[in-house]
Amino acid sequence: MSETLHIVATTLLSALGLAFMIWLYFYTLKRSYDPALILFKELLTVAMVTGEIYYIRSLAKHLGGGIGDFGSAFMIASSVAVGGIILSIVWTPHISDFLTSPLTNLFDGGHQEPEKKPYYSIALANRKRGRPLEAIVDIREQLAKYPTDFEGIMLLANIQAEDLSDLPGAEITLNNFCASPKAPDRQVVAALTQLADWHLKKTVDVDAARAALQRIPARFPDTEYSLRAEQRLAHLGETEKILLAQHDRQVMAVPAGVQNLGLLDSTAFLQPQAIDPGKLAASYVKHLEHHPHDTEVREKLALIYAQHFQRLDLATLELAQLIDEPKHKPKQVAHWLNLLANFQIELGADVATVRATLEKIVELFPDLPVAEVALRRLGRLNAEFHGRQPTSDVKLGVYEQNIGLKYGRPGRS
Repeated sequence: MSETLHIVATTLLSALGLAFMIWLYFYTLKRSYDPALILFKELLTVAMVTGEIYYIRSLAKHLGGGIGDFGSAFMIASSVAVGGIILSIVWTPHISDFLTSPLTNLFDGGHQEPEKKPYYSIALANRKRGRPLEAIVDIREQLAKYPTDFEGIMLLANIQAEDLSDLPGAEITLNNFCASPKAPDRQVVAALTQLADWHLKKTVDVDAARAALQRIPARFPDTEYSLRAEQRLAHLGETEKILLAQHDRQVMAVPAGVQNLGLLDSTAFLQPQAIDPGKLAASYVKHLEHHPHDTEVREKLALIYAQHFQRLDLATLELAQLIDEPKHKPKQVAHWLNLLANFQIELGADVATVRATLEKIVELFPDLPVAEVALRRLGRLNAEFHGRQPTSDVKLGVYEQNIGLKYGRPGRS
């Protein structure tokens, strides 16, 4: 029984070894630079070795110990030498390549096939020569092979929008790309953002730009992309005013100057009037009711509460909404926590409260540089409190006391 098992095991191992050698042979043949040439050399080698064996066997029959044996032996040696020289010439380049390839592969990549990707050098050259239509033809030839290549899509849309002033065509190009299920999220956001920029730059069409930006939070809700899009949507009105002012410049009437300025008893009335903090805060509150994710305005509102009204509770409420939003970047969150610590120090909070605020940075981002900065500030926190000046309480009216509390915490998008 043991002998039978030994035979079976030997047979299986031999079969596996033979299969591996056959696989290795074809794998090596496939990876060679010229498989047809290698196959020809292998057949030539087999023919030469087979012929040499038959030739040697035919001469060996005459070897019997006589004088003629020297001639036969010389012919055998000469034949083997000539065959060896021929085979060395045939196989030396491949043997040397096999021995040196581990080193040369570090520099030239070896047998690794180059990555297949589209090339737009001809299209770029045509665009520089002022031939946008020829460039579009070249780009479409590449996109026919690589239909989801973002570089080609954006280059095509750029030529349509910038060189040909064909914004509808560029919009169709980007919309087709965004509709593809294989398009990466980041590239879709970049395409929609670029489309919004073109609507603002080319036609000052704020509604079209708003529609393009609104597609980002609709497609990627509860993401960093949607948060950025909503922040930009909140400031489209200001962008529209700037763009319209650039396209339609109004004649500004300059009022006449004050006469006898040097003879006046006081020039206080000439000083620009300061903006009422209460009215500014009210405008910010109204803006945030419509755009609750506008971080810039919410931070400004917190500054007004802390610096003008000394209301740490209201400033904390605004900053907390920014800090608790999970889509913000660590650097932004750390900035708001440090700003909250500044307010707490200036408005009379105790050391434990400020320390807890700064320790939250370390807790949230222990492996980031902002945590190291927070630790250094914690080390000199007592010195900050020692240099703190007491602040006087500001008596607010009923309107100011309730400002900022007229709206609840907005739901996160």
